[in-house]
Amino acid sequence: MMRITFLLFCNIFLLSWVAQGQTKSVQGMLKDDKIRVVAGASVKLISDQDSMVTSSSIAGIFIFNNVKATNFKISVSNLGFEKFEQEFTFPAGESKYIIPSFTLQQSSELLQEVVIDGVPTVVVKGDTLEYTMKDLKLRDGSVAEDALKKLQGVEVDKDGNVTAQGESVKRVRINGKDFFGGDVKTATQNLPANIIEKMQIVDDYGDMANITGNKNGDSEKVLNIQIDPKYNQGHMTTLRAGYGTEDRYQATGMWMGMREGEQISVLGNLNNTNAPLFDFNTSGGGARRQQGGGGRRGGDMFGGSNGLTKLGSIGLNARKDFSDKLTVYGSYSYSHSNNTTLSDMFQQNTLRDIIQNDSIHSNSNTIGASHRFEANLEWKPSTRDYIKISPQFGFDDGDANALTNSITYRNEEFNNSQDQNTFTHSTAPRYGISGLYNRKLNDKGRNVFLNMNYNNAKTDKDQNAILQRLLEDPNNANASLNSIYERTIQEASNKSWNAGASLNYTEPLSEKGKLELTYDFNKNKYDNSNLQQGFDKENNPISDDPKLNFDYNYDYSFTTHRIGANYLYSGDKVTYSIGAAAQPSQLRGDAISSDLSVPIYRNNLNWMPIARFEYKFSRQSNLSVNYSGSATEPSVTQILPFDMSTNRTSIVMGNADLNPEFNHQMNIRFRKNDFQKGNNFFAFVNANLANNKIVSLNKSYLGALRNSNTGAIDTTLISETRYLNETNDHPYGISTFYHYGKSLKEKTYNIMLMGGISFNKRIGYSSTDSLDNVGLKNISKNIVFNQGLMFRYNPSENFEINPGVRYQYNHTENSLTNRTTNISSWTPTLIGSVNITPSTIFGADLSKQFNQGYGSGINANPFIINTYVEQKFLKGQRGTVRLQAFDLLNEQTNVSRTVSESMITDSRTNRLGRYFMLLFTYKFQKFALGSPDGDDKSRGGMRPPRM
Repeated sequence: MMRITFLLFCNIFLLSWVAQGQTKSVQGMLKDDKIRVVAGASVKLISDQDSMVTSSSIAGIFIFNNVKATNFKISVSNLGFEKFEQEFTFPAGESKYIIPSFTLQQSSELLQEVVIDGVPTVVVKGDTLEYTMKDLKLRDGSVAEDALKKLQGVEVDKDGNVTAQGESVKRVRINGKDFFGGDVKTATQNLPANIIEKMQIVDDYGDMANITGNKNGDSEKVLNIQIDPKYNQGHMTTLRAGYGTEDRYQATGMWMGMREGEQISVLGNLNNTNAPLFDFNTSGGGARRQQGGGGRRGGDMFGGSNGLTKLGSIGLNARKDFSDKLTVYGSYSYSHSNNTTLSDMFQQNTLRDIIQNDSIHSNSNTIGASHRFEANLEWKPSTRDYIKISPQFGFDDGDANALTNSITYRNEEFNNSQDQNTFTHSTAPRYGISGLYNRKLNDKGRNVFLNMNYNNAKTDKDQNAILQRLLEDPNNANASLNSIYERTIQEASNKSWNAGASLNYTEPLSEKGKLELTYDFNKNKYDNSNLQQGFDKENNPISDDPKLNFDYNYDYSFTTHRIGANYLYSGDKVTYSIGAAAQPSQLRGDAISSDLSVPIYRNNLNWMPIARFEYKFSRQSNLSVNYSGSATEPSVTQILPFDMSTNRTSIVMGNADLNPEFNHQMNIRFRKNDFQKGNNFFAFVNANLANNKIVSLNKSYLGALRNSNTGAIDTTLISETRYLNETNDHPYGISTFYHYGKSLKEKTYNIMLMGGISFNKRIGYSSTDSLDNVGLKNISKNIVFNQGLMFRYNPSENFEINPGVRYQYNHTENSLTNRTTNISSWTPTLIGSVNITPSTIFGADLSKQFNQGYGSGINANPFIINTYVEQKFLKGQRGTVRLQAFDLLNEQTNVSRTVSESMITDSRTNRLGRYFMLLFTYKFQKFALGSPDGDDKSRGGMRPPRM
């Protein structure tokens, strides 16, 4: 089915690529109201048979060839000018039509372009910050990621993750449409920088806000990359192959073809250097953002940066504008990975009067394959109607093998050691569809917006787990260790679906005010089963222990209705929305075992304000405040009232009496830019508070277990987790971030100062009594302070150096134990590159970590040195040979801390170590208007492996 769909998808776009006609040409000139030519404007020719886009030249001239229709419309748009549209008829008997000059009027609404010599033009408009790419000092061969690193307020880390204004960029678009389902790294690490005209950082509130202007909920950061119109006719190719020490290899390829209103991209990747091509946890925007439940992909099957990973991937992305009314675009991606990860963890448990620490070593291997298909159809049947339909399909198939060894100490004395080997096979098909319809009822703002979605997913899992625990006799430390052996075979089937719909009606009340009425429905449905059997060391069934043998079924749903009304005001300086909404929720279902049936029945009602405020101090400075609220249902593990343990020493028991939790969120953003002086500053404060927070009760106690091999009763340490609602207190979190950037001397010198503080109050319960299901309350307070200072000296594209330093301090207090823990980290870095000759480049990337305070055996202070020498050759420097060295001192490792209400976990994980590689790259570009450099240099292409 997937193969047939994929082939049909390819054929449609390949056939449309071949078909084109040749008829007439249209030419014109653009001027402003002061009789000055307008260069770089976007010009579009639209008819029943044509849909063409170009840009005006330096002389203000635009040209369209191969025009088929006799009647057509010319549409002109350019920042700083009012949009111009006019219809024309081709003179009878003529094959060439020269249109009299257009006069563009200065815009009264858009911010006038602020131009600094040698610095990219930056335009602030509403929720969008737009950078033009001209005058960026980029080397031949740069990709979009290299350009992003030079934009004020944008950061790219060593793993390719992009943050803008302190927030993570979630999705990417090209020319306003999702590229490979919005996969950020796929676009930024492969798209040539030399064909990009503009980059936009957008606070995206979803399709409804984009269409109607009415914002609901929280925004997400989206990167939109605009291709220069003059490079929308042509194609480009990048091929790379490399081999190195430790049998490291890489083979990558990219082909991208573009024509007016059409685009096809093909990407392929094969390597064992931890360089994934696709992120399968990213999902395209669709027509309605998912609210939860079915259709979501499970945990990542791929190794990412940690461990050692072998990867093979291939994908296709395509877009076709059939007319100015109908556009279809989508992508198919496939990836196969094999990841091996070694990790060490040190866990400090929060228990009163007992110090319990666990030292854990694990070796895991995960082999997985993923398919992802996403498509979008956008149709504008009239000037008042807009329809979007977005189907999605996916399939995951994975095998995992994990071997874990742990040693537990209580009050600094050995308690037990445990070996556990777990084999898991899982499959997860999923599919969904979303759609929206918008209708403008009049020209004054009366509007109806409707969207919907349905998503379905199923995960089947087979698990084989073997546990062997060595026990110390608590009454005789000198006695020989006893052994407990357990083997469990588990079959689980988890089905879920999510369906929802939203209705929004807007009624204008005045020139600047309007009334908004909203209704939102969402339902998550779960239908799961779990069967487990236990066996002893001789592979005989352990039939008399319900902790190892169970057969559970649980079927429940979570439904919410949200009804709201608010008043929206949009003035020159002030924009606000104020109102209220009611959200009733229902939790319904049953949990069934072989001898017990537990009903799940809950009704809740939450009232919440609708509040949004924005004040514009100037065109480059504004303050915004937004509040939102949402209800979240308990997870399957939290609500199932049965023991779901893989073994008898680690028990998980859900709670059928749980209520949904309700989360309040508020964010405050401030932005002040002065691009004329090269200054930019932004800051935000995010706060969240939870009602009925679902928290855990963690118990650690000595319990008696019958040894299935000897029949004896052994005493061993047992961990038990239960769940309850926190009704007397409110966990909350606050995070802040700021960024200040200063550019000097035509962006030759750049200084960036950034940092922030986060504070989280978490609540949990713990006990050392097996019969205690209330526990003692623990309030965990965690403060994290970050500060960074970065400097860039970039006098030309032939030389760049970036020194910097980052500092992090992490402080945790636990009320139950009155213990505090602190860790800190200093990380100085130095990144630079220089052209030794016009065609020879040397580069280096150095970073050193100074870590303090981590748990036993975890602390590490790696010094990472990466370097390369690159030589360009062949005509137009299309060929490149690079010799690169990765982690010269072989110290690559990852150290981190995780804080929860009941535990502090320090982790150390292996990463790809030292190797040397020789890479050959060939790049070719051909466009209708010549190469981007004008002299047939091929600058763009796929990024070399990350150092």
